[in-house]
Amino acid sequence: MNPNERDPMKGSGQTGNQSETPKNSIEIELTDTEATGSYSNLVMITHSASEFVLDFISMMPGRPKAKVVKRMIITPDHAKRLAAALSENVSRYEHEHGEIKQKDRPEIPLNYRGPIPEA
Repeated sequence: MNPNERDPMKGSGQTGNQSETPKNSIEIELTDTEATGSYSNLVMITHSASEFVLDFISMMPGRPKAKVVKRMIITPDHAKRLAAALSENVSRYEHEHGEIKQKDRPEIPLNYRGPIPEA
């Protein structure tokens, strides 16, 4: 790279209160509603030839009913990129905080009314 060119991966290179929006950037809005997040301790994943459906579910101890708190529908290409990004972030987390100890997967009978999970 030419030393006079700015690397877009290293920020704008400007100081003070000036800001520059790179030509190919997308401004991402995080609404107040989404900013609070949703708690999920179970994800049911299904797929078709054209999409992956991720149902994020919240299950609470002693409650006979669980609730889908968020459904995300993504393309197969995005699902693969998401899997790689999640794997990379788990590795970083474990490097900083130690190995994540996985508990035995509990056998929970589910009466899931969504698509039949395939993945």
